[in-house]
Amino acid sequence: MGDRLKDKVAVVTGSGQGIGKAIAVALVREGAKVVTNNRRPGASGGDAETTAKEIMDMGGQAVPFFGSISEFDIAQKLIQTAVDSFGRLDILVNNAGADAPHMVWNMTEEDWDRCVDSFLKGSFNCTRFACSLMREQRWGRIINTTSTAWLGTVGHCNYGAAKAGLVGLTRAVAREMGRYGVTCNAYAPTAATRFTLSEEIVAGFKKRYEAGLMTKERFEELTNPPGPETVTPLIVYLCTDEAADINGQVFDVTGGNIAIYSEPVKKKSIVKQEGLWTAEELIDQVPKVLLEGYHNPAPPQPK
Repeated sequence: MGDRLKDKVAVVTGSGQGIGKAIAVALVREGAKVVTNNRRPGASGGDAETTAKEIMDMGGQAVPFFGSISEFDIAQKLIQTAVDSFGRLDILVNNAGADAPHMVWNMTEEDWDRCVDSFLKGSFNCTRFACSLMREQRWGRIINTTSTAWLGTVGHCNYGAAKAGLVGLTRAVAREMGRYGVTCNAYAPTAATRFTLSEEIVAGFKKRYEAGLMTKERFEELTNPPGPETVTPLIVYLCTDEAADINGQVFDVTGGNIAIYSEPVKKKSIVKQEGLWTAEELIDQVPKVLLEGYHNPAPPQPK
């Protein structure tokens, strides 16, 4: 057991199993006290209570909380549980969410809402109440779980939109909370979980690879991912005092490969000195200047 996070209090959503559980355990191993969470008890493979018990069995402190953080009042109660149980809140890891993969023309409103509400709204809900506490104490760490799907995905646009939204949320919260000693970062994990290894998800990866929408290397990474514990060293580091100046950043974690995404910048521009561009002028200039070297990521296919 280490002490890098001694006496810190953390909430880890979706920590009944998988990545969330691995993070909760890793934080406790560095001295933190943790509130574990998932939607309801009795989930196959483990829930908030089984994770909390495992933590207590290893000599740590943990309290389970059941409830869907996509509901505003439930998220408030989750955050308040940390205060009621341990007196404060220092770390929030937004990990919970549920995917509902379908091609966009087959996606229902329920599919969209289920995914976006759980990942994006749920992360906002918890962040909103955590920030009220962290702002007052002038210290905090918020870590959001995004995905490479934020760069563009096939088969679950709801998931891609939610994960892209989390990057935007991360960057905005970082700028609002940084002055109070609170950082907000995001990471995109590639790790083995019941979600990433489900038959439906693996079949989707295979279709994308066969359609030429994914490289062989990426297909093999996604279908033979490392264990969930491989993401935890970065998460622990981002929660330490040593990471106080890392704010608003997005990382990628695949086993021993940790990368950071570049800051968005304007790559090229065209400027008209007088008046506005006409459609005819843009037809000529955009391909030659703005999109020089560009290739459509999903060009039309023969019928």
